[in-house]
Amino acid sequence: MSLELKQLVNVNEDILNTITTWMYNWWGKRDGYSFEKVKCFMKHSMMEKRLPQTYGLFLDGKIIGIYQFGYEDLSVRPDIYPWLANVYIDESYRGKGYGRKLLETVNEIAQKNIDFDNIYLYTEHIGLYEKFGWVFVCEVDTFKKENRIERLYKLRLK
Repeated sequence: MSLELKQLVNVNEDILNTITTWMYNWWGKRDGYSFEKVKCFMKHSMMEKRLPQTYGLFLDGKIIGIYQFGYEDLSVRPDIYPWLANVYIDESYRGKGYGRKLLETVNEIAQKNIDFDNIYLYTEHIGLYEKFGWVFVCEVDTFKKENRIERLYKLRLK
């Protein structure tokens, strides 16, 4: 069994469709985006040397999860960046420790590839990201219909 994290740049159509399907089903439909719009977003979120960047977790050559670094993830907080976003493990691989493996890479990858002192994320999860060094900052009003109040976290990189 081979588990590998790779930066996604110029991926093939199969990988692009897989990650687009994940994001479309997770937030695209809910937020009123077409599959094509989510695909365009994903395609243009794979920069090699600048943000946004996308990283994929592969098990025996098959992509099973991703995360992204970007300048914007929470529209009501344009004053803080960069963000960790779209942390996702394929449903059939959840509960098997792959999410942990994915999150264990964030700090090192961010330190090597983005030149910032801190990185942020927002989530509804309590107690998950703290295991990986993230510090709770405050609750934040997202103004979304679902999960309006979420939690803002910060990870110190330097």
